[in-house]
Amino acid sequence: MPSAVLFSKISRHFGAVRAIDDLDLEIAPGEFFAMLGPSGSGKTTCLRLIAGFEQPTSGHLEIFGETMEGVPPYRRNVNTVFQDYALFPHMNIAENVAYGLMIRGVGKAERLRAAGEALEMVQLPGYGARRPGQLSGGQRQRVALARALVNKPKVLLLDEPLGALDLKLREQMQEELKVLQRTLDITFVFVTHDQGEALSMADRVAVFSDGKIMQVGTPQDIYQKPRSRFVADFVGSSNVLPPDFVETLTGLSLWASLRPEAITITDQGGYEAQAISQSYLGGSTRLGLSLNGLRLNAVVPAGKPVPESGETVRIDWDRNALHLMEAS
Repeated sequence: MPSAVLFSKISRHFGAVRAIDDLDLEIAPGEFFAMLGPSGSGKTTCLRLIAGFEQPTSGHLEIFGETMEGVPPYRRNVNTVFQDYALFPHMNIAENVAYGLMIRGVGKAERLRAAGEALEMVQLPGYGARRPGQLSGGQRQRVALARALVNKPKVLLLDEPLGALDLKLREQMQEELKVLQRTLDITFVFVTHDQGEALSMADRVAVFSDGKIMQVGTPQDIYQKPRSRFVADFVGSSNVLPPDFVETLTGLSLWASLRPEAITITDQGGYEAQAISQSYLGGSTRLGLSLNGLRLNAVVPAGKPVPESGETVRIDWDRNALHLMEAS
């Protein structure tokens, strides 16, 4: 079976700005794939290229083996869910969900039946007669999802669809999206700047920066084995250790990543450090430390004593937790 999405040497330039620069990427059928990165990193441009809202400046794009250069959005077997939902306020929910089928010439009875099935799929049965203004933000997000799914796309594109939701609802929708994707076996391509969303939902993650992919891998690989300082710092706020310090530990002059949860406070051995800050996070406390002028963050689990600022403590970590990164 061909790739769900294939980028081959794709570039997209806006004047002198290289939004995407010579990018290669392959997304497998049925995969939940996340594009993660800060604003302006190129992830949304990639999504727009798949959708057909943008055309590549150079390179080759395929969706399930079909060449997409010059193919307009309405001729691609993809649908997009946007952050702002883009629902029509003058239509009821059933009409909103069935809109794409209406454009395709599907009869009214058939498209309303399909809309009802899609609403059941997103746990909104019986909501068809309501207007968008009568729904909560989370319910409108589900309607937008149903409207995309009713067309039975091969690839579903999600452009930060949970960004407008509060934390509790966002976490709930993360779980529901994962279950829905596995049930439908549709390729999901999810764009986000939230590393927690990407790590918790995706089968694989691509980390973007300045129009390039810095690393592609499973959430575990991205988090535990970052290849570069950028990935280590952006995904999970790792302690990025400089080569001179790493050389004293390993004999190798390389940058290294040490996750905060790997650092423990000990009674003996290890290294002497000074506590300089505490941030209470509920289930844990983030502890800021100074180790001979090197700033580190550690995680103290709930129930464990937290050193006061200015207090001298001893810290240590498993040497296997120190991940050496590429020289570049």
